[in-house]
Amino acid sequence: MDRSVGIVIVAIGAAIVVVGLLALSGALSWFGRLPGDIRIHNEHSRVYIPIVSSLLISIFLSLLLSLARRFF
Repeated sequence: MDRSVGIVIVAIGAAIVVVGLLALSGALSWFGRLPGDIRIHNEHSRVYIPIVSSLLISIFLSLLLSLARRFF
C-alpha cells in the first residue's frame, strides 16, 4: 500500500513539472484566452474571470480522478 501511494505522488509531481515546462515554453498560451473567459480592461484596473478555462480544468480533473479510482 505504501508503495502505491509513493508512485501516485511521484506521478503527480511529474505531471506538475510537465505542465510547468509547457507553460514556460509558451505551448499553453491559448489557455486563459478561450471564448467565454471574461476580461475587462480599464485605465486603472483589470478584471479577469476564467469561466471556460475553469470548466476545462474541472472536466479534466474529474476524468483523471475517475480513471484513478478504477485502477486503484
